[in-house]
Amino acid sequence: MIVFPNAKINIGLDITARRSDGFHDIETVFYPVRLCDCLEFVENHTDDDTFVTSGIEIPSDGKPNLVQKALTIIRRKYDIPPLDIHLLKKIPTGAGLGGGSSDGAFMINALDYHFHLGIPENERLEMAASLGSDCAFFIKNTPSFATGRGEVFSEISMPENLNIVIVKPDVSISTPMAYSKVKPQTPKYSLKESVQKPVSQWKDLVKNDFEKFLFPDFPLLGEIKQQLYESGAVYASMTGSGSALFGIFDREPSLSEQLDKIRIL
Repeated sequence: MIVFPNAKINIGLDITARRSDGFHDIETVFYPVRLCDCLEFVENHTDDDTFVTSGIEIPSDGKPNLVQKALTIIRRKYDIPPLDIHLLKKIPTGAGLGGGSSDGAFMINALDYHFHLGIPENERLEMAASLGSDCAFFIKNTPSFATGRGEVFSEISMPENLNIVIVKPDVSISTPMAYSKVKPQTPKYSLKESVQKPVSQWKDLVKNDFEKFLFPDFPLLGEIKQQLYESGAVYASMTGSGSALFGIFDREPSLSEQLDKIRIL
């Protein structure tokens, strides 16, 4: 079976409190985008799984990939035969695009579908949430207003078919490092209300709290955001804890020469 786990962007990200469990409470809008990986598995008729990756190199931390963790979680309740698994990685890591989370969630959904497991959606959401804070979003994979650690969702009406340009500079930012720099605060504007306004009004209302803490250490990120606006974006922002940024355009963008030299996804 082959599936195509897609990336997401964060439209706004307010960090509202530090939790007793060490995580942070946030408010954000997860918005799916077409940039995707490719994930394939087949039964191998042996006693062991195989897992290989290609494409963008995935930094190793000595732990199983989220795809493998998803398979382990499923096997706690369901009988799944040994598999040959191949992950073609196209979504950059350390970018705030949720590629690893998407891979894990898509594996849960794909196993459920392929082996006719009939796992209820709420159970699949719980499985995905146990993999990571934003993994559960990719189970439904529709625009969502997220709170808590990023695992509590409510539906939200968002513009469709946005003309989005994603820029990934040669900078990677680890999520733990990014969170170590932030100072939670009560947002000035309600994100849930702000994103209901026209996109042209988001510039002064919809913020990513990570920017003010990370841009001083990574000035290139601020420069890219400004270049996106100079190229005609009606709204530009970093996604998640970075380092990718995106611009939303109301017409075909004419990107600056500086942006052409940086990776456009």
